[in-house]
Amino acid sequence: MPRPREPVNLLVAKGKKHLTKAEIEERLESEVTAPSDSIEAPAYLPPELQAEFNKIAAQLMDIGIMTNLDVDALARFVIAREIYIKLSMQIIKQPAVLISDKYPQIAINQDKAFKQCSAAARDLGLTISSRCKLVIPKHENEEDDPNAGLFG
Repeated sequence: MPRPREPVNLLVAKGKKHLTKAEIEERLESEVTAPSDSIEAPAYLPPELQAEFNKIAAQLMDIGIMTNLDVDALARFVIAREIYIKLSMQIIKQPAVLISDKYPQIAINQDKAFKQCSAAARDLGLTISSRCKLVIPKHENEEDDPNAGLFG
């Protein structure tokens, strides 16, 4: 099974594939890119989750991996995280629930929320391992300047 096609900027940054300028231009023209000009927290999120959404979205935009198409994925992550935290707090605050008949259902729901949260986090590059797989190409001016990025 072939590997997924990588963006040409990533190939050039890695230096593993030697493409001619014409091949690079042709690949750039054929690549689909999504804009990142209207990233806003969805209206269906409550205000406290909108604030969390905006905080994470700003960090993802700073590293250049957030687009308009990722808005709903990030919203799902924020919701799943909130549900997981609430279920975890319920278990922590009421240790008696661990021995009650409700425990299996609470544990099952907590596990489901954790899995949803983890999957969304991986997709968005919010985990250590998923960030290690990200390769963000340098801009041309950063390659020319050995001091680029040292002082802010």
